[in-house]
Amino acid sequence: MEYKDYYKILGVKKNATQDEIKRSYRKLARKFHPDVSKETDAEVKFKELGEAYEVLKDPEKREAYNQLGSNWKAGQSGFKPPPDWEQNFDFSGGGYTQGSTHDYSSFFEDLFGGSRGATYHSSAGSNQGGFQSKGENIRARVMIDLEDSFNGSTQSLSLQSPEINEQGQVLNKQRTLKVKIPKGVKEGQTIRLAKQGNPGIGGGERGDLLLEIAFNPHKLYTLDGKDIYLNVPVAPWEATLGTKINVPTPDGKKIGMKVPPDSQQGRKLRLKGKGLPGKNAGDFYVVLQVALPPSSNTKVKELNEKMRDEIDFNPRSYLF
Repeated sequence: MEYKDYYKILGVKKNATQDEIKRSYRKLARKFHPDVSKETDAEVKFKELGEAYEVLKDPEKREAYNQLGSNWKAGQSGFKPPPDWEQNFDFSGGGYTQGSTHDYSSFFEDLFGGSRGATYHSSAGSNQGGFQSKGENIRARVMIDLEDSFNGSTQSLSLQSPEINEQGQVLNKQRTLKVKIPKGVKEGQTIRLAKQGNPGIGGGERGDLLLEIAFNPHKLYTLDGKDIYLNVPVAPWEATLGTKINVPTPDGKKIGMKVPPDSQQGRKLRLKGKGLPGKNAGDFYVVLQVALPPSSNTKVKELNEKMRDEIDFNPRSYLF
């Protein structure tokens, strides 16, 4: 897709104040409004103006766009934002300039419309007649380890928070917060920190900070909601004859589990309530993975040849 220079579309400089951006948008919107304009491309221009203003009028989206703009040139084809570029930004504020996201380009959609299921609505109240208005909420993603959810933890979070100064310019400030990760928190769950969002208007209180939980990949375990899965290798004779094995758990302990005789590849052994903790705790699943000894071992080869010759067994008989 093609990169869009929103500053150029609105006819303003990159360091323009929010008031300058608003004035330029209103002037150009009147000029290219399809109901009054005689320009042949008025409708296209009007939509481009609305899209540009949707981004630049909102400090959070503007700061995110500015960071991308330093790495990409206008008109470059094959544009693709860096992975997780939006992690520390909230794209929920501002309200639509022209209504539905369908009015906007695929460039806008990829940056602000589909990265995390973001919705576009104003989380601040009106500011008419000098009334105070609560600041915009900020959304950010925080990466945690499975153990942080299993045991609970406290983390330090560095957050980039765009703010508007008295001159109407956007400044990017960084602050560090201590965040308590509750036991049993799930992937995609949101933690709300009251009054840790953007400053209010006219002395209004700050918005909230909404932290979306995401998990770092784990070397042993995988998650499905509150259920924890562990793949455990077993030897062919352990799966066939049955045995008892020790397996690790996220709390650092080892537990003994019985492998029933004639267990097949992928069989799940469940420990109820041993997944992520909580009022409705998840389950812990051990998934059996039959591991074959190498045929380069002479004894292994001999035993397999003997089984082949003496045992009447065809695992594919059900196919015919």
